[in-house]
Amino acid sequence: MATALSNPTLMHRLFRWVQGFDVPLAIAAVGLAGLGLLVMYSSGHDHGTRFVDHARNMLIALAVLLVVMHIPPQRWMELAVPVYVVGVCLLVAVALFGVARKGAQRWLDVGITIQPSEVLKIAVPLVLAWWFQKREGQLRAADFLVAFAMLSIPVGLIMHQPDLGTALLVLTAGMAVMYFAGLSWTLVLPPLILGGVGILLLIVWEPELCAQGVRWPVLYDYQQQRVCTLLDPWKDPLGKGFHIIQGMIAIGSGGVWGKGFMKGTQTHLEFIPERTTDFVFAAYAEEFGLLGVLVLVALYVSLVLRALAIAVDAPTMFARLLGGAIAVIIFCYAFVNLGMVSGILPVVGIPLPFLSYGGTAMVTLGVCLGILMSIARSRRLMPG
Repeated sequence: MATALSNPTLMHRLFRWVQGFDVPLAIAAVGLAGLGLLVMYSSGHDHGTRFVDHARNMLIALAVLLVVMHIPPQRWMELAVPVYVVGVCLLVAVALFGVARKGAQRWLDVGITIQPSEVLKIAVPLVLAWWFQKREGQLRAADFLVAFAMLSIPVGLIMHQPDLGTALLVLTAGMAVMYFAGLSWTLVLPPLILGGVGILLLIVWEPELCAQGVRWPVLYDYQQQRVCTLLDPWKDPLGKGFHIIQGMIAIGSGGVWGKGFMKGTQTHLEFIPERTTDFVFAAYAEEFGLLGVLVLVALYVSLVLRALAIAVDAPTMFARLLGGAIAVIIFCYAFVNLGMVSGILPVVGIPLPFLSYGGTAMVTLGVCLGILMSIARSRRLMPG
């Protein structure tokens, strides 16, 4: 009897490994991964080793997920400050001697090329959740100021690279933690109202603001061009507006049913730029049509709602804040990418979760899902 207990069978070990696995979250993730492999094969099978590499990245992300889900939330809380400090140090290293590509210095060569800003998408919610957990029951206005300072450092460093898209994602994740921790709506609404008014004024005065020679403060020239291109892509249909126009043509040409797997003309005649990365949704919509898009959106909605449900049921404030922030991160990834490819948001370098090619982003996604699994697992394995 003692021998049997000390030497569990393989099935018993596997059961203990997956005990607490959140099935609804896994179903949504597997569905998205399957669609990702389909569209990557169609759009990238003749693009070097993109499909094979994408499948490999998914397997790596799965391995990361399985490891991370066995790290309890309490341990993540202990790692929050070290991960944040390491992430900020990597951003400083990028600013000092990072690898520059296409006019942006966002990468670091450490034997392999990594993008440290991806680390901050996890590190910032981690450290802010840790901070508010420490202040639970005694929150003051000064605590939110400290949290905003911790958020501003990585956001400023990422904007300096420049990488406005990632900076906004990190800012949104951090602000989500602050809001879930109790930040008043009276402080949230004014910036939102100002932003809405600014967008309306930009649309109304677009001819004057986007005229030749006009330069906007704060934004880089290429960022200004992207906003102006969004407002009127037909000003330069073969240049700056080409991405948006071809993306919209591909999406519209898919119709209700789509052109069929491997039959996307815009995709395979190479009219869609970056068809395996930022604009992979255009290739997907062309081949699978409106019905395929509805399935894709339904899977994203299911994933985000399940993440929020896990956050609500989390046993500690730290886990609730972290889970909620991860749900917001996944939502922003999907919403921003779908929006920019559809022509309702400016083009930024934001990948579409599970579908876009990219190793660092895929591993980050694996970490996010692993943390959600860890939170769900900790709740289910609690005694009583």
